[in-house]
Amino acid sequence: MSMDRTLQRRVACLVNGTAQAADVSVRRTLADYLRQDLGLTGTHLGCEHGVCGACTVLVDGRAMRSCLMLAVQAEGCAVTTVEGIAPDAVTLHPLQAAFAKHHALQCGFCTPGMLTTLLEFLEEVPAPTAEEVRVAISGNLCRCTGYEPIVTATLEAAAVMRGGA
Repeated sequence: MSMDRTLQRRVACLVNGTAQAADVSVRRTLADYLRQDLGLTGTHLGCEHGVCGACTVLVDGRAMRSCLMLAVQAEGCAVTTVEGIAPDAVTLHPLQAAFAKHHALQCGFCTPGMLTTLLEFLEEVPAPTAEEVRVAISGNLCRCTGYEPIVTATLEAAAVMRGGA
């Protein structure tokens, strides 16, 4: 008896506000589905073990490692990638604008995961301290910035998002 190695399931979910539905291999990761099937290459793959955080996306508002999640697990969920965080095609989200202003995205490889991680964090902690930001990003690796510009950018974005300067 041979095993069918191409077992597929229908996955219907909302990705960046757009309904998506596809037959997907039950072994396909959410990261591969987003990148290869939907062309959303902003979700980066680094370690593919859930350690680096580069592949982090929001699933129903919660930061998730898309390299560790199967696409079929996104059934019925709302997934937000880095491509979906800006309010429109010409306006940056305050967090993106602060990252650009403070050079918090040097090579940019960690940036999508940092942004999505911080979006969930700022929803929960709208007025964080610098130490709270450092703890929030402690699961995301960055080899370029030394993290300080990321912390500074996050604190500024938090103030803007609260209606401050």
